[in-house]
Amino acid sequence: MANETKYDVVVVGAGIVGLAHAYHAYNRGLRVAVVDHADGVTGASVQNFGHACITAQSGTALRYGTAGRQHWLDLSRKAGFWSAAVGTLCVARHDDELALINEFAAERGSSDVRLLDRTQILDRLPIRPDGVTGGMYLPNDLQVDPRTAAPSIARWLEASGVDFHWRTAATHFDTGVVHTTRGDLHTETTFVTVNYDIDRLFPEFADRDELQRCRLHMLRAHAPLAFTLPTPLFTGWSLVRYSGFDHLASKGAVLQRLRADYPDYVDIDLHQMYTPQPDGSILVGDTHAKDISTSPFQSEKGFAVLIDEAEKLFGVPLTVTERWQGVYSSAPDKEFLIEEPIDGVHVVTVTTGIGMTTSMGLALESVENALTNNNIRIPA
Repeated sequence: MANETKYDVVVVGAGIVGLAHAYHAYNRGLRVAVVDHADGVTGASVQNFGHACITAQSGTALRYGTAGRQHWLDLSRKAGFWSAAVGTLCVARHDDELALINEFAAERGSSDVRLLDRTQILDRLPIRPDGVTGGMYLPNDLQVDPRTAAPSIARWLEASGVDFHWRTAATHFDTGVVHTTRGDLHTETTFVTVNYDIDRLFPEFADRDELQRCRLHMLRAHAPLAFTLPTPLFTGWSLVRYSGFDHLASKGAVLQRLRADYPDYVDIDLHQMYTPQPDGSILVGDTHAKDISTSPFQSEKGFAVLIDEAEKLFGVPLTVTERWQGVYSSAPDKEFLIEEPIDGVHVVTVTTGIGMTTSMGLALESVENALTNNNIRIPA
């Protein structure tokens, strides 16, 4: 029975943030359990691009992304999922986008950003040359297979001795106890990493931070490209989306022009990016719609825009093989929700779409802080 075992750490939520907490606790020799209401890894952790876009972050997110980079690579080898340290390419298709790229490169330096002229970016990308003004290469970014990475980590942790309590829902918490639908789990430290479902366990935080569910249009497609897309591909839409560009003087001009040139895309909050997959397909996305509850219905407009813009960029037709609705937690002007509502119970949620990018570094710091503050003895 669940209540017969005492753990050093219990993680509630088997998404990538929860698995990262379990991984770092396990690495310290602690006895760890993971609780999840599903029968395997689901949700945002398998619905994403599989792209650790580290360089485009700023502040805390950049620190987490950088700290977690090597852990992704290490786990890829240990757990046996595909990863690639290929970086990210970003194409500029307007002078204002190139100005923003130049500004970003000047601030970050050549170790993070390598500027590419028009010829260099076209040599690297199988795209139409129309309007291309230049680009950049971000060498420190990573890719993993989003369908297999988190499930593989869960299997590896379970095989390594971490206890997984699948189809088990946490109902409430006390210091030292996680109450579940299958009995109580006793523990020194609890991490609650349930993404948007935080509003079901700690609604006061969801209300305070105006937490919502962000719905995405995403798809997988094949395209007869002139050559293989070598890395994830950012466009001008990426430059106005990530926090690393927020404070730069040129961002306003890019955002204003995109909204003026594409007024029909404002309501779907378009982000035009592409990630190549090991099987030769490309993940295409995405759009964004936010609400407290998730509607199961998706307008065809979002998919039509994604397909149309991809075909314009690459100059070839797409053959769509899958479409899906991604969902992640979102809060206005906030990237992370980190609280300790009860002694020893730590709520940790990424409140924007950078869970894959930041999870490993976030959990590393979160586990270290919790173990220090709770005076947990780490086995020799």
